[in-house]
Amino acid sequence: MSTFESTVKQIPHRQESVFATLSDLSNLESLKESIEQNRDRLPEEARQHIDKLRDLKFSTDSLSIQAPMVGEVSLRIIEREPCKTIKFETENSPIALNMWIQLLPTAESACKMKVTIKGDIPFMFKAMVSKPLQEGVEKIADMLAMIPYKD
Repeated sequence: MSTFESTVKQIPHRQESVFATLSDLSNLESLKESIEQNRDRLPEEARQHIDKLRDLKFSTDSLSIQAPMVGEVSLRIIEREPCKTIKFETENSPIALNMWIQLLPTAESACKMKVTIKGDIPFMFKAMVSKPLQEGVEKIADMLAMIPYKD
């Protein structure tokens, strides 16, 4: 079992607000639309990543994206521990992965977050996917830390 962890991210919003937003993935649909509307104001590097968002689909319990040569890959919420943890697992993925988001309060109006991915990666693929997974978990954490949560 391989583990990939993000650095701890500080979020200037209440733990309860962050949890409420992230535990219902349909909340992210409006963020996707807002990002796409403001696309031209962002740096070129960010615009390249935003183009990938167009294929994202959200529901209350899952998000999915079209992946080359694989088809639709989904992350489904499998457990919610109120205000502390949201656990996910992949569906239709060539590699079975679990991901979780951990939240801890740091002040009345702030919290910290860490994203972790664990997967049973076959030895022959480990060298090929380890670096992209570590970079991916860090980018996910960065993105989640920048969301304008409603307190």
